[in-house]
Amino acid sequence: MDWNLRTCARHGHVTYAPTEDRFREKLHATTPVGSAWRCLRCGDFVIGEPHRTGPAERAPIVLRGRALRDALILRLLSAERFIKGLLCLAAAYGVFRFRSHRDGVERAFNEDLPLLRPFMDKIGWKFEDSAMVHTIRTVIEAESKTLLWVAAGLALYGTLQLVESIGLWLLKRWGEYFAVVATSLGLPIEIYELTEKITVTRVGALVINIAAVLYILLSKRLFGLRGGHAAYEAERHETSFLEVEIAASEPTLPSGLRNPKVPAAIR
Repeated sequence: MDWNLRTCARHGHVTYAPTEDRFREKLHATTPVGSAWRCLRCGDFVIGEPHRTGPAERAPIVLRGRALRDALILRLLSAERFIKGLLCLAAAYGVFRFRSHRDGVERAFNEDLPLLRPFMDKIGWKFEDSAMVHTIRTVIEAESKTLLWVAAGLALYGTLQLVESIGLWLLKRWGEYFAVVATSLGLPIEIYELTEKITVTRVGALVINIAAVLYILLSKRLFGLRGGHAAYEAERHETSFLEVEIAASEPTLPSGLRNPKVPAAIR
């Protein structure tokens, strides 16, 4: 898949007119239907006025190729964190509300749940020994103060997940730092859970989180790795400047361009 073309098809082209003539003439072409400017992302010539103009060194930083794939991965992680955050906040609200209706829930658990026993016996599920019923019983028997702390902890964790999700979705550097720190703090808990019981879900979550931490650390050069912030910013600036410079290094197009590389829809 050509990520450059895919992104341009969804979000539109990015054209830029450098003020320097030696660069400007390389990015501009005259066609029978009007002026065309080269897209800094996919390289196609686009009919119409450029989106922006200015010095070549101030050309916009356009995500291309690998950078687009990196953005997709970060936003997938963001979506996962967002869903987890909403679930944690919903659970916090449920626990908090349970404190006010504890008697009704306890009565339903003790009186109504046993009515399901004949059905459960037929399908061979001993629900009284299940982890879900054990968890519900533990919550019901917990003190009101303990439940309040549980609700507060879930609310805090859910809020942190949402903040992390926003930072990753916006592709902000603080969001990448936040994601690495927050995810790393949760790894010891996930490892401890595996010592109690190994499940596919727990192993999968641990592997995903470790891979996410390593990926963000190395690809985004966090905490001084691979040159740190200076190398990261230099790479971003170089990418933006080279987009203009690479395009300018190609042979000059004649003013009466006969067959420019313009999208088929325009031709």
